[in-house]
Amino acid sequence: MAPFIHATADVAESAKIGEGTRIWHQGQIRPNAVIGENCNFGKGVFIDEGVQIGNNVKIQNYVSVYHGVTVEDGVFIGPHACFTNDMRPRAINVDGTPKAADDWVLSSTLVKKGAAIGANSTIRCGVTLGEWSMVGSGSVVTKDVPNYGLVYGNPARLHGFVCPCGDLLEKELEQGNTVLAKCPSCSTRIEIIKESWDGAK
Repeated sequence: MAPFIHATADVAESAKIGEGTRIWHQGQIRPNAVIGENCNFGKGVFIDEGVQIGNNVKIQNYVSVYHGVTVEDGVFIGPHACFTNDMRPRAINVDGTPKAADDWVLSSTLVKKGAAIGANSTIRCGVTLGEWSMVGSGSVVTKDVPNYGLVYGNPARLHGFVCPCGDLLEKELEQGNTVLAKCPSCSTRIEIIKESWDGAK
């Protein structure tokens, strides 16, 4: 199925849009962005130049995904979430001249398969959000999040681990350096590094 692009959306000719993807009202897709199949982008979503987005990604209204961000398959990004890409942003140089495209250092961000980012969250550049991790609404993420990790707050801290179905995992037993955790909803069992499990608050 061909992608659907709303009449009010602005999609660069060099952007690649996968089959079945839908880009809704006032979305902007900049040059050389690559978007996978069966994605759904809400109103006002901004995808910067060269951004890579996988298949089956859902991005809600008014999310900004800037250059240097990679989003893998099956990621959910809630409304008004924002990514950054410059650790030391300035509008001007020391001599007062405006910053140019080559006057700053790009800091990349990776959002791994199945991760979910809650509404109004800010993801500081240079971090990795692990597979099936979950970021609570309104969080400011400044550090890497482990696979299945549940983080929230400002700054976001690790509070537990979640199943791919979204429910909070419960400790079943320890096996050496790992914890075997079980989902109370779907009974899925997942191994978590003990040090990470013990670090959750």
